[in-house]
Amino acid sequence: MTLERSQSVEQTLQAALASNLSRRWFLRDCGLGLAGMALNSFASREASAAPNNPLAPRAPHFPAKAKRVIYMFNAGAPSHLELFDNKPELTARNGQLPPADLLKGYRAAFINPNSALLGPKFKFVKHGKCGMELSEVLPHTGSIADEICLVRTIHTDAVNHAPAQIVMNTGSPQFGRPSFGSWTLYGLGSECEDLPGFVVLSSSKGTSGGASNYGCGFLPTMYGGIPFRSAGDPVLYLSNPKGIDAETQRASLDTLQRLNGLTLEAAGDPETAARIQSYEMAYRLQSSAPELMDLASEPKNILDMYGVKDPKESSYARNCLLARRLIERGVRFVQLYHEVWDQHGNLAGGVKKNAGDTDQASAALVKDLKQRGLLEDTLVVWGGEFGRTPMVQGGNDGRDHHNRCFSMWMAGGGIKAGHTHGQTDDFGFNIVQDPVHVHDLQATFLHLLGFDHTRLTYRFQGRDYRLTDVEGNVVKGILA
Repeated sequence: MTLERSQSVEQTLQAALASNLSRRWFLRDCGLGLAGMALNSFASREASAAPNNPLAPRAPHFPAKAKRVIYMFNAGAPSHLELFDNKPELTARNGQLPPADLLKGYRAAFINPNSALLGPKFKFVKHGKCGMELSEVLPHTGSIADEICLVRTIHTDAVNHAPAQIVMNTGSPQFGRPSFGSWTLYGLGSECEDLPGFVVLSSSKGTSGGASNYGCGFLPTMYGGIPFRSAGDPVLYLSNPKGIDAETQRASLDTLQRLNGLTLEAAGDPETAARIQSYEMAYRLQSSAPELMDLASEPKNILDMYGVKDPKESSYARNCLLARRLIERGVRFVQLYHEVWDQHGNLAGGVKKNAGDTDQASAALVKDLKQRGLLEDTLVVWGGEFGRTPMVQGGNDGRDHHNRCFSMWMAGGGIKAGHTHGQTDDFGFNIVQDPVHVHDLQATFLHLLGFDHTRLTYRFQGRDYRLTDVEGNVVKGILA
């Protein structure tokens, strides 16, 4: 768009506002059209730090242990029985039918609940001074046993992937609720002027729950997670199209800012205020995002520690390293998605491969944060949406979905290090001590970020909503 054309459009808009013409008229008749606002899908979701900016840093309800979050969401339901919860009795009863009283009132997602028991496929080893038991396929996680808290008694309400992922991330199985990352950004704001406050990285083909896992729901769109692509521009439409030089781009952005300012003055829409700052964020992203994604400045020993074989190739290891780089630059919430853990068959082979792809980098992230002095106030979370059944599926080589108990680990940010929380029965089927519902976990995470989860609310359709819905208690046993 030339400067003369921009001035003409601005004059047209002023005339439209003076005549009380509709915005629909403007989009239809003034010549810009939706194509001229191609950045808007990104811009309406983010705003840079500026005066009166709703993303400016804010104080929580009380002093926080954690200032930021890295959430490694290993979707697909990692098997707690192969990874985190050693069950010798299940091994001893491999191939036998489960006890009748164990299955009373139980409904599985897919299999016949009376399927035979399946013993764990891997041995367990004690690690660290704390003696934490972990699978032999997790040697690197074992090396940080004294830094992490392993919770073995998480349970959830959903039994299929999409709703369970959405429950874990938003507190509800229904689409349209704000995600944990969005609530964090809404409560704390962002410390970064050149990058989004909530960034999403994926090393798989996507997640069953889709964008609802990191969406803003009914919160203003600036609080939604921004996916960064692994190839090409990190964000779509980041590069200038052919024929647009820096001077033309700057003139266009200045004109857009004036046009949006007129609209804001006329309508008072907060989304327009965010849009004004968002175009500037997009402008700065053109230099900050490529610099972030370029790992050339990382020394070889760091790349080797994470297991990054090719700095330009998309991988879980690369995303773990990028997560550290993002929080170093002030990003508030980083979420990694890796949905590969749905082992209805090929249990041993699948779990071994997935552990090999994720174990080293996950542990390296914790070690790297600690050596840089960042672990103390960064909450690191590793886990999926539910666990797997102790009964076999698919002949003798798979497990079904299981929501009654599963395991996750976390580190840093006020978490009790070297601690194992909760106990399940001899089959890894039911919880027998210290249950932790997903809402309890969410309440605890918000507590570490300095929030009373019952007070971090947003009014929508006549009701005050929160991440934990109407439930949740802080799990004091996992706090440092």
